[in-house]
Amino acid sequence: MTTTMNAVLLPGDRQVEINERPIPVPGPGEVLVQTRASAICRSDMGLYTGQSHIVGGASAGKGLVVPGHEPAGTVVEVGPAVAGVEAGDRVAGYLPVGCGHCEYCNSGYMMLCAQWRCLGFDIDGGDADFFVVPSRNCLPLPDEVSFVAGALMTDMVGSQYHTQKVLEVRGGQTVAVVGLGPMGAAAVVVAKALGARVIAVDLMQTRLELAGALGADSTINSSESDALAQILELTGGRGVHSAIDCSGSPIGQNLCLNAAAKLGAVAFVGESRATEINPSDQIIRKLLTVVGGWYFPLGEWAEIVRLVTEQNLPVEQLVTHRFPLSEAAEAFRAFDQRETEKAVFTWGG
Repeated sequence: MTTTMNAVLLPGDRQVEINERPIPVPGPGEVLVQTRASAICRSDMGLYTGQSHIVGGASAGKGLVVPGHEPAGTVVEVGPAVAGVEAGDRVAGYLPVGCGHCEYCNSGYMMLCAQWRCLGFDIDGGDADFFVVPSRNCLPLPDEVSFVAGALMTDMVGSQYHTQKVLEVRGGQTVAVVGLGPMGAAAVVVAKALGARVIAVDLMQTRLELAGALGADSTINSSESDALAQILELTGGRGVHSAIDCSGSPIGQNLCLNAAAKLGAVAFVGESRATEINPSDQIIRKLLTVVGGWYFPLGEWAEIVRLVTEQNLPVEQLVTHRFPLSEAAEAFRAFDQRETEKAVFTWGG
């Protein structure tokens, strides 16, 4: 094996560097993974522009950390005191790295740990030929799951599975998905797999067409019509059992609150800074359940894999563009300009 690798750095101001550096050595409890797929996420754009970043500490905004919090690959080396993971294992990287000892880490919610660090923001991520991760953050990938699918399952698919599990989405229900970027597209796939009827809402016709191809039962272009009126018409005036906002916009969030039926549920998944709502009319007097959807606990990985494999979910159809790492500058530019939806770096076949 060679001793150097290529890695992406994002110094800010929409600049992209490909840096040659030594291949990292795994320490105690860590493994070295040869990257086979690493996805770009909208949250990476804060690093790309050098402006605000959603997660990560001070180091995340200085262009010193290799991005890529949705990676998958093959374990090539294990450090001391590693059990349960071996060279040759196919794995995806679980992005939150916690202390490993607190109540949240012990329950699998490492992203809630007070000391948590984020792969690709605080510690070097997967936009490189190799990355190091704690062995407990290695999510096993069965042979029938591709590396590209595995990378997407670590974030958008896994996050949606957990969110919809909390919402208790199931057959016989109607779910509205508002905002059909990569996360919203994943919401459509998961909701259909759970048996729900899906109403998909967005401003962009291309996204609506993708949602339809992924199984959405109805699509609404909210730039051309009254989305709330259409949702109510499609549900006989009742509203939907669950509404999931993936847009992060105040308009989308309020649409979800207004479209949810009495005794319904709403999940806010799209990140936003602030929004204005009317709790009395939109939540209290409808007896709504409102939840935040962020990430999935470690213990749900086996359930996510089972859903994907048993129902043969079209996870790779969520990807619109693939790039080699050498084209990182073009990949980030195109993603930033919304010329792509989900974009993934790939290595080899």
